[in-house]
Amino acid sequence: MQKPLFLVLFVFFSCTAFFAKAQKNTEIKNYSIIIDGFDWGPAVSKVILPLDESPENYKANDFEIFVTRSSTDGQIPPTQSYGKRSIILSYPSDAKGNRLEEGNHLTLVLAVAPNMPLGSPIQYMRVGNRGGNFWIDYQLQIIHQPSGTIWNNESERIRPIVDEFDLEGQFTHQSTTLSYASWIPEQVEAKIPMIIWLHGGGEGGTDPTIALMGNKAFNYASPEIQALFGGAAVLVPQAPTFWMQASEGMTRGQTNDIYNEALFALIDDFVKNNPSIDASRIYVGGCSNGGYMSLKLILEHPDYFAAGYISALAYHNQFVSDQQIKEIKNVPIWFVHSKDDQTTKPEETVVPLYKRLKDAGAKNVVFSYYDNVTDITGFFGGEDFRYNGHWSWIYSHANTAKTDFDGSQVMMDGKPVTIMEWLAGQKN
Repeated sequence: MQKPLFLVLFVFFSCTAFFAKAQKNTEIKNYSIIIDGFDWGPAVSKVILPLDESPENYKANDFEIFVTRSSTDGQIPPTQSYGKRSIILSYPSDAKGNRLEEGNHLTLVLAVAPNMPLGSPIQYMRVGNRGGNFWIDYQLQIIHQPSGTIWNNESERIRPIVDEFDLEGQFTHQSTTLSYASWIPEQVEAKIPMIIWLHGGGEGGTDPTIALMGNKAFNYASPEIQALFGGAAVLVPQAPTFWMQASEGMTRGQTNDIYNEALFALIDDFVKNNPSIDASRIYVGGCSNGGYMSLKLILEHPDYFAAGYISALAYHNQFVSDQQIKEIKNVPIWFVHSKDDQTTKPEETVVPLYKRLKDAGAKNVVFSYYDNVTDITGFFGGEDFRYNGHWSWIYSHANTAKTDFDGSQVMMDGKPVTIMEWLAGQKN
């Protein structure tokens, strides 16, 4: 809902006057921000302030934080680009925001929520001939009210886990160049599997951080998930546009896309150039556009992948032949979808495909089928809070999917398992 223009102008000019007054008497200082990834996407969750005195002299409620979100690439209405962030608490820290008993920095923890757009440093918008998520200009003004001190120059952005990835990957096959992010455990004592994640339609481009943070895909490199695999490489390729792009328009399987050959060449090349990767344990998954491409790769190379994990499948069942069903029936696949998904409608995609695989004799195909996509953390309403029904990948990234199509707990070797526990157990 847009705010009345008079209110926006009042807040803007009031704060501008305050800033001008404060800047006459105080030194303007640097700050750093921490961008965390959440189920709904990235948010600026913490601000780190360097101090000239003990953090004990500062209290959270002595600060105000104002944010301006803007972009020269797309349109963000001015009435929605400016506002105030809420501070939850503060603590002494080092320059990276790590809590200390005594430190020379103060970290301010900010309120975040899925319905709080002022917290997000990305914006879905149309740039050129495509729509997608893009990083935007995200500027803060942090004011210490008692002293009038202002921190308003960002010096560093910290992205937990994401910053551990190699973000500079480039691979060219014929005339197609794909960007990619990759992560390999530091201590590799034996052959390790590889988890591939293929992003949705809004995360294409040439900046893999969007593919990692547009939704919580970086979490496959988290300690919790890595422990299930005993360490695993993570590969996150990025389409320059979107995975379902065909030579003309968009495909849902009725025609060939323009990227699958280059993508498979990238995956195969990466495996061959990283001898620590176990070629018998290559797992491919993705959501929506990436779910389409995951199935496309399995259809084209059924003997290459040890398993698939696919959310919000966009490949239409009618374009999968009976012969293809026979060829992939022995490939372990775990599907995740929501009944209220209006973007990739389950009755056109995953439901009939799953049933055809089962009818063909597939022994290791699982389908977690949710009524809705809800808040799995419980912080924002739990079962009473509903995300867009298309966002079923939340259950995969967080490793909470654990039921099959009939609602029963998925079992492996006589024990209940989650989607990532199941995936870690698959091998060619």
